[in-house]
Amino acid sequence: MNQEPPKYFIGLTQWHHPDWYAERATTTSALSTYARHFNSVEGNSSFYGLPSATTIDEWQTRSPSHFRFCFKFPNTITHQLKLRHCDRPLAEFLKRISPLEHKLGVLWLQMGASFSPSDILQLERFLAHLPTDYALGIEVRHPGFFLKDDTEKQFNRLLMEYGVNRITFDTRPLFKHPTSDDATQEALNVKPRMPVHVIATGQQPFVRFISPLDLTLGQAYLQPWINKTLQWIDEGRTPYLFFHTPDNREAPELALYFSQTLHQLRPDIAAISLWDRDIPQPELF
Repeated sequence: MNQEPPKYFIGLTQWHHPDWYAERATTTSALSTYARHFNSVEGNSSFYGLPSATTIDEWQTRSPSHFRFCFKFPNTITHQLKLRHCDRPLAEFLKRISPLEHKLGVLWLQMGASFSPSDILQLERFLAHLPTDYALGIEVRHPGFFLKDDTEKQFNRLLMEYGVNRITFDTRPLFKHPTSDDATQEALNVKPRMPVHVIATGQQPFVRFISPLDLTLGQAYLQPWINKTLQWIDEGRTPYLFFHTPDNREAPELALYFSQTLHQLRPDIAAISLWDRDIPQPELF
C-alpha cells in the first residue's frame, strides 16, 4: 500500500540528546527512534564538516523512506568563501550526501551577518550554478534584508525566480522572556534577533522556532505559525518546521504541542507522538 506523502515536515535540530531517550543510545542508533516519531531533521552537523560516506550509509539504513534530511551547506561555502570560488567544496558536499537521494529535504544556506544586500548578485551567480533538482532554502541575518524596501523586494524576487525558500528563524519569544540560566544566556548570545517577515518564496516554506525554557511562554507565538502552516498546505506547499529551546531538552514537547494543536484544527492531518520520556511533561496540554 502506498503511503500518502506528508502534508508537512516537522522535526528538531538533532536526533540525539542525552536527556531524550530512556535507554542509552548512540548518536547513530538514536536516529532509528527519532525517525519513528519525526519525519525530518535539521542537518546542522554538515555546517561544521562533512559526514563520512559510512555515516551517510548508516543514516540511509536507519531512516524510513518518508524521512527528510535538511542539511545545512558547509560553512566553508557560506562563511569562509561567501559563495565565491566554491565549486570544489560544493561538489564534495553534494556528492557526499547524494546516496540519500529522495530523503534529501531542503538544503539550506545559513549566511552570516556579514552577508549583506551588496552580495545579492553573488547569490544569484551561486544559485544559477546549482543543480535544479534540489529543494533549497536560505537564512539571512543582515539587517539590510529586513527593511521592507526595494532591496528586500529584489531579494525576495530573486528567491522566487529560483524557487528558493526564504527561511524564517523566529527568536521573538526567546528575547521577549530572557532568563539568567546558562543555556538561555548562551542562546541569547548566539541566536539572531531579527524581524519576522513571513513570505513563501518557494514550495517548501521553512520555519525555525525557538521557545524559552518555559514552553508556555512560547505558546502565544505558535498559534500564528499553526494558522500559516495550514494556509501553506492549502496552497499546495509543503512546509518544514523545526523546533528549538535553549538546551533542546524539551524541544520534543514543543513540537508535539504544535503538531497536536494543528491536528485539532485539521483532523485530516496526523499528529506526531513521542517516545517514552522519563522527564515530567511540561504543562502545555
